[in-house]
Amino acid sequence: MKFDFEEINLIPKLCIVDSRSECDTSVQFGEHKFKVPVVPANMECVIDEELAIKLASNGYFYIMHRFDINTIEFIRKMDKLDLVTSISIGVNDDSYELIEDICKNNLYVNYITIDIAHGHSVKMKKMIKFIKNLLPDTFVIAGNVSTSEAVFDLQDWGADAIKVGIGPGSACTTYPATGFGSRNCQASTVYSCSMVASVPIVADGGIRVPGDITKSLVLGSTMVMVGGMLSGFTDSPGNVVECDGKKYKEFWGSASSFQSGKKNRIEGKKNYIPFKNKTILDEMTYLTECLQSSISYGGGNDLESLNKVKWI
Repeated sequence: MKFDFEEINLIPKLCIVDSRSECDTSVQFGEHKFKVPVVPANMECVIDEELAIKLASNGYFYIMHRFDINTIEFIRKMDKLDLVTSISIGVNDDSYELIEDICKNNLYVNYITIDIAHGHSVKMKKMIKFIKNLLPDTFVIAGNVSTSEAVFDLQDWGADAIKVGIGPGSACTTYPATGFGSRNCQASTVYSCSMVASVPIVADGGIRVPGDITKSLVLGSTMVMVGGMLSGFTDSPGNVVECDGKKYKEFWGSASSFQSGKKNRIEGKKNYIPFKNKTILDEMTYLTECLQSSISYGGGNDLESLNKVKWI
């Protein structure tokens, strides 16, 4: 059975709280607890060093992107600030060199996300085992995948969490280019993958409204990654452009030609997100309030209650 977020409704239960503000949206993820189970996509147009510091300082989870940055210096800065370190890598030689440099410099990284388009691959297996051998205490998030078979393999290879979603994002062109992925069925993909997972699932992509975050949690994810919906703010990294008197911010896929500079094997595009005159922390507060309301409709006072919510 294939379905997406807009095709399902969550069924309300008896509300047990006097105020929605009583509802606890915090989530334990690895060795740390975060205010809300939402993480901005690790894309250059969504997160940068300034935002990573801002989010981590305020108790939110983040994953720094891996494009044209000095990751070692970033880790050192977050360490000096006594903040959670969360980085992204790929599966090619430069990423192996980075892991070796982290070890040589005696640096500790809390979270490493192995971020590739098709995570169910022998290169992913090799990289997970390499990290676990050199940095056994680091929490490894691996992805992206969209099948239960992939979930079984990645967790067997040593992944501590698995990122689910291939091509459902608005700036991704994997589905029209290849025919593969979870476009138009991201919700059912999250559900089927969560049903067989023994590690946390990070639902990645296809989130268009706050209710989709709640639905992802009800369907079994622990954390939800959001891209376009967490772009376009005053402190978002994308450039501001004007069209017909309206302001927009650039939002592009990590596999786009704009990001890579390549002209071949492109699986992403550039979009323009309406400019929002507020900060990402303002939006995280809003998303927290939305989740608090969701919890109250779900008949509980914390995120655990969403595990018992039924849907049609």
